[in-house]
Amino acid sequence: MKSEKNELKKIQKEVEKLLDGKRFEHTLGVAYTAACLAMRYGEDVEKARIAGMLHDCAKGISDEKKLSTCKKAGLPVSDAEQANPGLLHAKLGAYLAEKEFGITDPEILRAIKFHTTGRPGMSTFEKIIYIADYIEPGRRTAPNLDEKRRMAFEDLDLALVVILRDILEYLRECGQPVDPVTEETYRYYAGEPEEDDA
Repeated sequence: MKSEKNELKKIQKEVEKLLDGKRFEHTLGVAYTAACLAMRYGEDVEKARIAGMLHDCAKGISDEKKLSTCKKAGLPVSDAEQANPGLLHAKLGAYLAEKEFGITDPEILRAIKFHTTGRPGMSTFEKIIYIADYIEPGRRTAPNLDEKRRMAFEDLDLALVVILRDILEYLRECGQPVDPVTEETYRYYAGEPEEDDA
């Protein structure tokens, strides 16, 4: 337990160097919220704090460097990611968490990798990190936040569906590219048929 706390403090100091003040404050909020949700749903609290602390570790990297690092590391880049390299921070974050921070726990790495898109068949732990990123205390602009925060502690899957739906609506309204994995994840959890099946 002591070594985990020391590891978390070390990670926190390193992450603070990588992010601007606002992003680091968000990161602390996600780590805190992830720990609370982990307690609520019987998941490992320290693991949740570590995943929360590292989820945006690649956010401060320039778009050009995101693309070049992915190429160098052999990480695939989708058309949506090529058009909007900001989307790569999750995939790249998981890579850096392993290579730079020495994280080997596959569940932490998966939770970081999919914290922006989600994925069909997520574990409870992955859902916690995804939702914590959206409902952390510093977030102010998302619609119906109070309701979603309450929902997250009552029904994790319902909160996930509502958050995914609202993110997709927001991206479409703003004319921003939508990652196909986010759409697939929404359909999977909302119980909607695949587009091919329709």
